[in-house]
Amino acid sequence: MIHELKTWPKYFARIFMGEKTFEVRKADRDFQINDILKLMEWDPDKEEYTGKVILRTVTYVLQGGQFGIDPNYVVMSIKHVS
Repeated sequence: MIHELKTWPKYFARIFMGEKTFEVRKADRDFQINDILKLMEWDPDKEEYTGKVILRTVTYVLQGGQFGIDPNYVVMSIKHVS
């Protein structure tokens, strides 16, 4: 499954550089291990996409409702698509 997701520039840059290896998202989709996140840079000031895109593979999904994480969210570890 490929999930297309808006990503703000400051987070997009950190993911691109390999410094941010996780994503916190609303659990409004059925995120699973080995899913692909198509992260599309979104400029919230202009309310438009910048055209930059990166792909990441989900390697782990931590469901909310534990460890202080809101039950409506998930934390996913991500890596470069191989």
